[in-house]
Amino acid sequence: MGSKESEYTIERSNIKAIILDMLAASMDTSATAIEWALSELMKHPRVMKKLQKELENKVGLKRMVEEADLDRLDYLSMVVKETFRLHPVVPLLLPHEAREDCTVNGFHIPGKSRIMINVWAIGRDPSVWSDAEKFFPETFVGSNIDLRGRDFQLIPFGAGRRGCPGMQMGLIVVRLVIAQLVHCFDWVLANNIQPTELDMTKVFGLTVPRAKHLLAIPRYRLHH
Repeated sequence: MGSKESEYTIERSNIKAIILDMLAASMDTSATAIEWALSELMKHPRVMKKLQKELENKVGLKRMVEEADLDRLDYLSMVVKETFRLHPVVPLLLPHEAREDCTVNGFHIPGKSRIMINVWAIGRDPSVWSDAEKFFPETFVGSNIDLRGRDFQLIPFGAGRRGCPGMQMGLIVVRLVIAQLVHCFDWVLANNIQPTELDMTKVFGLTVPRAKHLLAIPRYRLHH
C-alpha cells in the first residue's frame, strides 16, 4: 500500500503487527482491570451484595447481563470508576513531550521535555479524594466525575487527542465482564481465606497487576 509520493509504505506485515499490538494491549489491560475489580468486590462483601442487588433489580435472575443493560447500571459504573481510581492499569500513562516551553502551576517545563503523568498518585491524592486509600464506590454518588478524559482527577485512559484509542471498547468489556461474573455467580475465596485477609499486593511496571492472581470459587446463582 502507499504511493510513490508517500514518505513511507505500510506492508501487510506492518498491518499485522499493529493489529497484534492492539489486541495484546486491550486483552492484558482489560484482564488486569477486571481482576482488580473482582478483588475489591470480594474484599468488600457489602459492595458485592449491593452490586448484585442492582443487577437483580435491573436485569433479573432469569438471564445474563447484556451490553444494552450497561447504561442502566449506575452502581456498576461507580464500582468501575472506583476501581480505576485506585488501580489504574497503566499508572504513568504513555510518555508525552512538551511541544514548547511552558509553566504549569509555577513549574517551568522546557520544550521537548518528556512528561509522565502519574495517574496512580492523582487517584490517591488526599487533597482531591476523601479517604483516598479506601475502596468506596459511593464516593461518586451525586458526582458527575467521568473517567473518559474530561475530569483530570480521574484520567485512567489519558485525555485529549493522545488519550487511549481503545477506551470505549475497554470500558464496555470491563463493565460487561464484571457484571456477568457478579450476576451469574456467587464467589468465595479459595483456601478458606477471609475477605479481610485477601492479599492486595501489586507489582509496579508498565502496568500494575496483582502480585498473585486472584483465586476464587464460583457458585452459579441464576435461575435455570
